[in-house]
Amino acid sequence: MPELQQLELRHAAALLRFERENRAYFARFVPDRGDDYFAGFTARHAELLAEQVDGGCRFHVLVDDDGTVLARFNLVDIADGSAELGFRVAERATGRGVASDGVRAVCALARDRYRLRRLFASADLRNVGSLAVLRRTGFTPVGEITVDGRPARRHVRDLTTDA
Repeated sequence: MPELQQLELRHAAALLRFERENRAYFARFVPDRGDDYFAGFTARHAELLAEQVDGGCRFHVLVDDDGTVLARFNLVDIADGSAELGFRVAERATGRGVASDGVRAVCALARDRYRLRRLFASADLRNVGSLAVLRRTGFTPVGEITVDGRPARRHVRDLTTDA
């Protein structure tokens, strides 16, 4: 059974494999991370862990029984009771509720463990899967924006109304 875990140093190899194996798939919906991301992955991973210790971000991976990363769910720019949610799911894991279940779990962590009151999320208008996940998990559209030059929809979820 897949388990949502807070990102740690031990996840580095599996996370790099996840990013490499799904690079072309992700690039269909979000700008490609570029070759430098992969070349400098070890240093970048250490930077993320440091940001997490500082409390400005919280990173999570959904790990399968064999240690494979199936998805990542990130809370970034944490400030004043709010954060930005970002997520990506391995192509082989799509269509199975992985994204919806993961977003629900991260929303609960954001509320209960990190004491956040509101989450924001944006999705490219061509990314119908992510837009559907946001709707299914209680996010409300609040406007159209541009992300990396692409039209996107901004969403918000009030965590204070959750039971």
